Amino acid sequence: MNKPLILASASPTRRRLLAAAGIEFAQQAAGLDEELIKQEFRSNGQGAADCALALADAKARAVAVRWPDALVIGADQILHCAGKWFDKPAEIQEVRTQLQSLRGLTHELVTAACVVEDRTRVWHTLSSAQLSMRRFSDAFLDWYLMAEGPAVLGSVGAYRLEGRGIQLFDKIRGDYFAILGLPLLELALFLRQPANARLVTGC
Repeated sequence: MNKPLILASASPTRRRLLAAAGIEFAQQAAGLDEELIKQEFRSNGQGAADCALALADAKARAVAVRWPDALVIGADQILHCAGKWFDKPAEIQEVRTQLQSLRGLTHELVTAACVVEDRTRVWHTLSSAQLSMRRFSDAFLDWYLMAEGPAVLGSVGAYRLEGRGIQLFDKIRGDYFAILGLPLLELALFLRQPANARLVTGC
């Protein structure tokens, strides 16, 4: 009998990605203080990729304690540009400031995902994308923020590529699903292994 699959995230985008792929799962937020982990990695001079994986792992382990007989998926993203790490904006004014600072530049978005089973990490992956923002006008930014509203607060980059956020860019290199928050191709490959068989459709 297959073990339950738990998504250790409150993200509606990650939930939609898994559900649309035909994967059966439950969802439970980890309730993790991410800033403490980020501060530790910054102070030690460690890279964004290592930190993203540590965050994904910590989220999965936090939920795995409550679900010892489950496979638990953890995921996280870090956006960095010119040596600066960006956190998920808490309010619209922070979104405006962040997008203005990224305008005309190429930033990197690192996405990590892992699966923890019985307090042991059994799978992980890292994905890196480079996104070049065009030199949009302040008038366009005003329109974008008005049109998107609070939805922009749901991602670390304050953009949704599946929505109007695509108009912020002139070049994107990287895995689309990973940019949305979950390296779905790699995860699905792991879940299709005979021991897991999580896809509803045939393998």
